[in-house]
Amino acid sequence: MFDFITTWIAAGGAFAVAALMFIENVFPPIPSELVMPLAGYNAARGLSSPLLIFLGGVAGSVAGAWLWYEIGRRLGPQRLMDWIDRHGRWLTLDRHSIEQALDWFDRHGAAAVFFGRMIPTVRTLISVPAGLQGMPMGRFLVYTTAGSMIWVGALFGAGYLLEAQYERVQGWLNPVTNGIIVAIVGLYLWRVFRGKGRKKRTG
Repeated sequence: MFDFITTWIAAGGAFAVAALMFIENVFPPIPSELVMPLAGYNAARGLSSPLLIFLGGVAGSVAGAWLWYEIGRRLGPQRLMDWIDRHGRWLTLDRHSIEQALDWFDRHGAAAVFFGRMIPTVRTLISVPAGLQGMPMGRFLVYTTAGSMIWVGALFGAGYLLEAQYERVQGWLNPVTNGIIVAIVGLYLWRVFRGKGRKKRTG
């Protein structure tokens, strides 16, 4: 799996990384914690431009955040909650998650958008209240981009530094990568079916 992902990123370069980071912000089973370190590893091996890979990761992350911002802005609170009730379990979202994000945004405002980009699971949710509350798009994009650059840069840097130690870790890196993917997919499926069960009990 490690070799498959790194080969795919190497072939697609910055565009592949941008696409993966965009999807990561929309569809939970694809984690940036796996994508960007592998992208950094590829860049360190000279298979792609470090700058372009980094910018691709930031661009994809910001684009995914902007999509959720637009969803919140266009749907409004009631229509969004109705949509979450019908379809949210496929994205492992529920009313409680949205309400928590709204509360955090109300308390912290722009800081929530900035720091939220560096917190797993919150990265997706924090864009929704920003759109619902009518945060100016320019301001939202500035804080989102700044936070994304820090998060993407940290993960990319970790992968870049890993390349120098590859001979020491290659024996366990592929099994660990496979284990992470299996765990993430398993957690996603568990949350989907748990949400389905809740809907049946409350329906």
